[in-house]
Parts: sequence; structure tokens; C-alpha cells
Amino acid sequence: MLDILPAEVWGRSDYRWLDPFAKSGVFLREAAARLLDGLSDQIPDFAARREHIYREMLWGTSITEMTGMIARRSLYYSRDASGPESVVHFDVEAGNLPFVRAEHTFPKTKDGTVTGGCTLCGAPLELERGAGRENYAYSFIHGAFPTEEMKDMKFDVIVGNPPYQIDDGGHNASATPVYHHFVQRAIDLDPRYVVMITPSRWFMGGKGLDKFRTKMLNERRLRKIVDYPKLYDCFPGVKIRGGVSYFLWDRDDPGDCAIQTMWDGEPIGPPVSRRLDDYDVLVRRNEAIGILNKVRARGEATLDADVSAMKPFGLRTFFHGSDTPSGIAEPVKLFGSQRQTWIARPEIPSNADWVDDWKVLMSRVQGTSSAIETQFLARPIVAGPGTACTETYVVAGRFKDEVSAERRAAYLRTRFARFLVSLRKSTQDAARDVYGFIPSLPVDRVWTDADLYKRYQLSAVEIEFIESQVREMLPADSV
Repeated sequence: MLDILPAEVWGRSDYRWLDPFAKSGVFLREAAARLLDGLSDQIPDFAARREHIYREMLWGTSITEMTGMIARRSLYYSRDASGPESVVHFDVEAGNLPFVRAEHTFPKTKDGTVTGGCTLCGAPLELERGAGRENYAYSFIHGAFPTEEMKDMKFDVIVGNPPYQIDDGGHNASATPVYHHFVQRAIDLDPRYVVMITPSRWFMGGKGLDKFRTKMLNERRLRKIVDYPKLYDCFPGVKIRGGVSYFLWDRDDPGDCAIQTMWDGEPIGPPVSRRLDDYDVLVRRNEAIGILNKVRARGEATLDADVSAMKPFGLRTFFHGSDTPSGIAEPVKLFGSQRQTWIARPEIPSNADWVDDWKVLMSRVQGTSSAIETQFLARPIVAGPGTACTETYVVAGRFKDEVSAERRAAYLRTRFARFLVSLRKSTQDAARDVYGFIPSLPVDRVWTDADLYKRYQLSAVEIEFIESQVREMLPADSV
């Protein structure tokens, strides 16, 4: 990560470095090693050089008491920076790397009743368990660090690996992303450089990330991104769906952003500089840009306009009806999570008129735990009149006849369509937004990949790239 910084930083004895969410202390330790080498001409005496670097240049705060001890041991070779084993002797045990406790801020009614999670990070009240236990109110984003004593201190380089998420107490142990708060807080301090590694989900937005994505795509000072889209590639054994990436934000040198894709630890081709705001999401593969530009050049409407929002019929994913239609007046076949049941038509809360249409149903979830995703959409289901679905599915088109529905399903099975989905999909979730690059083509014919490649004048190299990314999907019978 530190390699993406300009080489000149290692020769600047006047710079201050900050890791505001230290865990192991590895970033400050590596910075120290490079500075010890880079400043050797300016400060020839090793002891004086080390004293200057550790005391005047390197600062941080840890995310917990324990990580503070670990980080200080990594940086100072002693968890007690005032002790005899520390490479530089400080007057206080924490040195320049303290743990600073902060508190969550909860919305309350006039009588003091808490009505929701922390207004800053979304943490539930249950995390406030007393002064003796961690509450995960990270000081850097909760106004406690830099401390009051440091308010006039200017940092030149902010670097690190922020916390990614916090359990919000929602259904199925849901979690709220928090890393974007750390990125924004670092930028707000106006250093010369920011280097951070985060999940890449922000490329496409999602839970709590849409505003951050828009801001980052329009941030001209975001100059380099190194992206690891393959699961487990950067952090072996750690499942971070959508991969991770690190970036360089350069305050004084705005311009296009150089994007480098990594695969199995190696770069795929050279980095390509491009504007990030050309699309409403960050298209991570450089090879896809030419293909997408050819598709969009025709100015066609996109398929997301034909796709329903969540809960197309107003039914939650855990809702199930009766096992048989027996005894049900106006029975409707209901496609739900892992089963099909029956429900009375008057019980359908929303869009009951859609029951009479031919529909193409698409699962809201598609993805595996494998390191490489090659399907991107589940197999389309053609559902006839007399059917509905829970929010397990979205409706990807409604039609008056079976032939038209089958043609839409065939279109969604093409590698071409699913490749365009892949450019907007970073996790298992396949909501309406992921269809936003697929052209909405007429259903007066069956569209094959060969037809689509010809329509958009794709080159042999572009076709080969699509087919290397997306596996074939064979037809399925109507249901």
C-alpha cells in the first residue's frame, strides 16, 4: 500500500504521519523503516534520526485497548513506550499511540428513551456496556481523536486499514458499514495524502454507501486505486464479498484516477487512468470500459426500468402460504424461499393485477462462497398467470403471452446480459440496480449472444473477455 505514495515522502523530515485506527501497528512500523532509510542523508546520526521519526513524525490511535498494546509493541518494541525496552523513551506509557475512549450518540425522546442506533455509526445501544468494556465507539469518527491537545497539529499522511462494519442489531446479525466514515473524516482533516484499504462494495453503493459512492466518484483527488476483486485474494481466509481495494487521495494533484486490477496477487495489465464519474458506479475492470461504451452509445433504455423493486407483491421473504390450493378461494401459486405454496388472491398486499400476467422472476440472491463468480444471475423463472412471489424474487418483466416472457428469460440467460450485470454487482444481492446497464430490447425475437455481439459491434478480444468472465447458462423449462 505504501508503494502508491510519491517517493518524495520518504525524504520529508517535516511530515507527520497518522494511523487513526491502528490494530497491529504494521503501517507505522513500515513507515518508520522506510523513513529511517530515506532520511539518512538529512539526519546522518542513526539514534538522532530514529528519535526524530518516532517522536515527531509518527502518530496514531488504536481501536481498542488490546490493539493499542499490540501496535505499540510492533512500533516501539514495547507496549510501554516509557519503559526501558522501548526504542524511543516517552514520558507516557502510550507514547504517540494511545487508545482514546469515545462514546456513541443515540437519538432520544424527551424522556430519554433511546429510539435507534448511534447517529454516527449505527451501533445499537447494547454495545454500551459500561466503562470497563469495549463499546466500539471509534475515537476518530466520534470526535475524540485527534484530542483537544492535538487540535492545532497538522498531519501530512493518513494511512491505515479502518474497521469495516459494526453489528447493528438487525435481522440475521446484519451489519452496517462504517469504513466510509473513516475515509471521509481523514479527507476532512485535509492532509496531503490519504492511503486506506477498504472493502470495494462502495464501488456499487448499497447499504449506507450510496452518498459516499457518489462523492468518491466525483472526487478528482482520488488518483490511484488498486483493486482485488477475487475473494480471499488480498486477505486469505477472510470472506469480504466484493473484494477489497486501496487508494491514494492526493490533495494537491487532482486528475484522472489510475485503476489497477489484481488477480492472484499479480496485476492484470497496466493501470488505466480514467474519470470515475463517467458512470453512476465504479466499473472496476478496465477491459469492460470499451464494451460498455459501445453498448451505451446507442442511447437505449435500460432494463432496470422493467424490474420491480423489493417485495413486488408486498410479501416478505419468510412468508409462505398453504402447501396445496385445496380449500382456497381464488388460489394463487406463490414462489417463495426454497418452496412454492398457495395463497388466496385477496391476501396479496400489492400489485395484485400482476397475478394475471406472464412474468419473469429473478432471484434476489445469486452468488457462492467460491473465490470466483461466473454466473451473476440466477436462472430466470417464467411464471404464468395465477402466480405471485415473495421478496425472494424480483419481477424482471411482465407480458401478455408466454412467448414474450420466454424471450426475456432467454435474453437474461445470455452471457452478454449477465456480463453487464457483473459490472454493477459486487455481492450476492441482485436487486433492480444491477440491471442498469442491460439494454431493454424488444421481445419480438430471441436474442442470442451472437446477435448481441454483432449489434454492439464487439471485437474478438472483447467477446473473448466476456466469455472468460461469464459461464454459459442453458435454457430451463417454463413453470
